[in-house]
Amino acid sequence: MARNKFNVDEELETPFNFVHLKRLLTYLKPYKTKIMVTVLIMLAASGANLIGPYLIKQAIDEEIPSKDVQGLVILGVIYLGALTITGICMKYRIRMMSQIGHSVIKNIRKDLFTHLQKLSFSFFDSRPHGKILVRVVNYVNSLSDLLSNGLINLITDLFSLFVIIGFMLAIDVKLTMYAMAGFPVLAGIIFIIKNAQRKAWQNLSNKQSNMNAYIHESINGIKVTQAFVREEENKKIFYGVSNGYRGAWLRAVKIQFLLWPSIENISVLTVSLVYVIGISMIGDGITVGALVAFIGYIWMFWTPLANIGNFYNAIINASAYLERIFEMMDEKPTISSVPGANELPLIKGKVEFENVVFGYEESERNLDSINFKANPGESIAIVGPTGSGKTTIVSLISRFYDINSGAIKIDDIDIKSVTISSLRKQMGVMLQDPFIFSGTIMDNIRYGRLDATDEEVIEAAKAVQAHQFIMGLRDGYRTEVNERGSVLSNGQRQLISFARALLADPKILILDEATSSIDTETELALQKGLEALLSGRTSFIIAHRLSTIQNASKILFIEKGKIIEEGTHEELIQQRGYYWKLYTSHYSSLDAG
Repeated sequence: MARNKFNVDEELETPFNFVHLKRLLTYLKPYKTKIMVTVLIMLAASGANLIGPYLIKQAIDEEIPSKDVQGLVILGVIYLGALTITGICMKYRIRMMSQIGHSVIKNIRKDLFTHLQKLSFSFFDSRPHGKILVRVVNYVNSLSDLLSNGLINLITDLFSLFVIIGFMLAIDVKLTMYAMAGFPVLAGIIFIIKNAQRKAWQNLSNKQSNMNAYIHESINGIKVTQAFVREEENKKIFYGVSNGYRGAWLRAVKIQFLLWPSIENISVLTVSLVYVIGISMIGDGITVGALVAFIGYIWMFWTPLANIGNFYNAIINASAYLERIFEMMDEKPTISSVPGANELPLIKGKVEFENVVFGYEESERNLDSINFKANPGESIAIVGPTGSGKTTIVSLISRFYDINSGAIKIDDIDIKSVTISSLRKQMGVMLQDPFIFSGTIMDNIRYGRLDATDEEVIEAAKAVQAHQFIMGLRDGYRTEVNERGSVLSNGQRQLISFARALLADPKILILDEATSSIDTETELALQKGLEALLSGRTSFIIAHRLSTIQNASKILFIEKGKIIEEGTHEELIQQRGYYWKLYTSHYSSLDAG
């Protein structure tokens, strides 16, 4: 099977760090009052529940021998009252902690999603989107039980444990020592399996991430899959990824379930030992009722221990997810506003590249010594072979990536010295593959300017020649479209993207192959609408259709990250250089077609 990003495990092998747990607990601070009330209620419930064996002892040793029916009834009523109190408290705890737990999960997911909005393009370029999605959804959901039940149960179980030991010591110290004999054995078992358990769950989270990444990729590429009849091959790949997840899950739960039978077996052996010793002690310092009560407390003793063991399991399991959640939260944006950055004032649109050097990787140079100037209102066309650096140049203007050296200035202001939001708000970017969000067409056009009126939206659509096709849809501007605009053609999606960018009224307009999917007739109409809208705006145009750039103020020919030629269409044709060759070959191919 090919080695792709979706079947490569993420490297994260740091030992469990309680800082992660402490960090998780900070999300509980807003609910500390409710948690304290719940803890107190559960302690009362625990205390009420623990009087059961003592009441049984009293009945066997006192009320039954003396045939005190009234006393038995009173004990029964007390026991029933204790059970009622326990039930009411449990109901309150379940409701309250479920609310708190899911509120915390909502807050963690909100923080994670908010942080994702700040991360740079390079972060998303280097990771399958499915692996990002699994952290926001699955990993955060995996914390639900720990937050809703684990923490409160831990406090309650610790309280119960000490109270139970107190009751046991009050009944008989010697039997209590025998009852504790299995505890060191259990502690040893926990110590042995803890590292293996954590690694198993860490491996499981890797496999889950891999599977989610492949599913996400497969859904996005389903059209290509069916076009190339790759269904069978994809099923084989998915089987391998899914089988890896299945194997990791089986190993993780196999190790996890070692703890429960260990506790169960140790508790049974301990109770058996106490029975043997306790029966021999009846009449010699211990009564039948006391022995029955003691056995009841032993079973109660191991129950909170088992619960604490389960909580330990939950902590170990959650640690693998917490690491990845907080690792993503701690991911620093490679592109961010510098401390003390100023707001970019309203610009005229002058853009300068001064000896700009840039590489996506430190060891390479995708752009080398780029120098040019665009005056306000000018249109700059960028042409060149595939991979020459055209898209890279326009990406740097919006600071989607940071340059290695040199400077990019807008109105003589270095773009690194201003806030990113104030920079990008004055730009409009249209890509070859425009993204259409789920919602109405009106919402999609208004995406970059939420305060725009319906009339302004329609005006922008008319300007880019989108109004006619929109009105031909079932509900016009209120037509609901799916994610990525699957019900629209490529050309229609691009026209909506044009309207969206133009409605935002940018001072700098970037068109990266934005007319590639529009037919020639529509493009001619679009050019008429754009003439007025481009007036007074600085524009950068990347287009394979040379007819769309002949009227540009300046044409830059880029090759291997360098500007080879620069000038107007007429000037470059007269030079009979690289642009002339591209132009003549372009129209030769059209004539041949």
